[in-house]
Amino acid sequence: MDIESTAQEKSRFFAGASGQVKSLPGNLKVRVISISKSIKKLGQDDPRRLTHSMKVGLALTLVSLLYYARPLYDGFGVSGMWAVLTVVVLFEFTVGGTLSKSLNRGFATLLAGFLGLGADYFARLFGKKGEPIVLGILVFLLAAAATFSRFFPRIKARYDYGVLVFILTFSLVAVSGYRVDELVVVAYQRLSTIIMGGATCMLISIFICPVWAGEDLHKAVASNLEKLASYLEGFGGEYFQSCEDLGKAVGSKDGKSFLQGYKSILNSKNSDESLANFARWEPGHGRFPLRHPWKHYLKIGALARQCAYQIEAINGCIGSDIQASQEFKSKIEGSCTRMSAECAKAVKALATAMKTMTDPSSANPHVENAKAAMRDLKFALKAASLQNADFLAIVPAATVASVLVEIVKCVEKISEAVHELSQLAHFTKTLEPTVSPEKPQQLLHRGIIQPVSGGDGNDNVVITIHEISTDSPENGKPDQKVPKTGQRLMEV
Repeated sequence: MDIESTAQEKSRFFAGASGQVKSLPGNLKVRVISISKSIKKLGQDDPRRLTHSMKVGLALTLVSLLYYARPLYDGFGVSGMWAVLTVVVLFEFTVGGTLSKSLNRGFATLLAGFLGLGADYFARLFGKKGEPIVLGILVFLLAAAATFSRFFPRIKARYDYGVLVFILTFSLVAVSGYRVDELVVVAYQRLSTIIMGGATCMLISIFICPVWAGEDLHKAVASNLEKLASYLEGFGGEYFQSCEDLGKAVGSKDGKSFLQGYKSILNSKNSDESLANFARWEPGHGRFPLRHPWKHYLKIGALARQCAYQIEAINGCIGSDIQASQEFKSKIEGSCTRMSAECAKAVKALATAMKTMTDPSSANPHVENAKAAMRDLKFALKAASLQNADFLAIVPAATVASVLVEIVKCVEKISEAVHELSQLAHFTKTLEPTVSPEKPQQLLHRGIIQPVSGGDGNDNVVITIHEISTDSPENGKPDQKVPKTGQRLMEV
């Protein structure tokens, strides 16, 4: 029995191994196709990724000439490898990220190098026995102080990498100075190659297909506002619908992307802060000057997230098992639908104004309409008879109405923040005509307006009105003349 069972196990093992070997080409083909599709999708989502990869390759190729070219190698020697390492470490996707790390590394290396040489010279004054003790004390003090400074929020956000490089460079220079005789020459070679590597990264990042962090932040904040508008635009129709339509909509609700599009806003804080930090390092480009108010984009982004959290609270009411009574919903449907629709129009207008960098005043009427609908909701609730109503049936719809009121207030804050940004960033003013275009037959008078300076110091305007024909081929009226009324003096 043991021999037979062993033989069966061996046969099953070999059969399984044979099957795996036979299926290996097919599995390999499937895996290759899957990886190819992933690579293609990654490039299609953002073609700049492919460009960035080629830019990094170009930078590494250029700094490698310090090794390939004999005259350069004779000048820098093995220290040329620091240029290669610098490019690998510093080259970031955006211009701001590259400039931030390059400038941080450059200044930190320069400062730490000088302090390291000074510490080494100072320690030698204490003789051979006292030199290592003094160096150890100096390294301890500066490293501890620099590390503590990294806990300050402002330094952590903007100069953390520079402080880290400072600690590393100072420690290396101070410690190596105890054993290396030609420390100044070595420090000069390494600093020169680091500067070359950083300069190569910055030049290629800025002048070859640049990716601006500020522009990405501008588009991201405007896109978040559009997602909020998309949800608010469709919420009223989704929530305030009849019970017959509700059952039909639940099955197709998953295909409506606007119900889930706002979720990406909830986790946008880290991305916005990172882009704003990098944008501060970038030079002026396009419509974004050197001192563009990037900080206000964070304010708008925070308000957009606050609105998204409110939306998250009411999103669960769509298709919820606990439904409010249709009678109560019908009483607040008009006001809530108007609030949602007007908020959507206001946010969409603000997003368009941000994208085109034009005056966002077109959102003001919609904000006022939303506030008016909010007041109508209060009157509707006061007029509704709730004494004999089922409390549990009222709570879901009342919760939705309450959250919509908070959304209106949040949209008003977003509008104020965008208006503030438009003033600081000098958005283009859209001049609207004071008189809307009319048909020719509706213009009854034509005249000349002439400013006249009065003797009393006041400015007056003289309007000369000429007679004009009011005949219209459309109504068939005979030609009529409006009598000349002469001149009128108006004081301004």
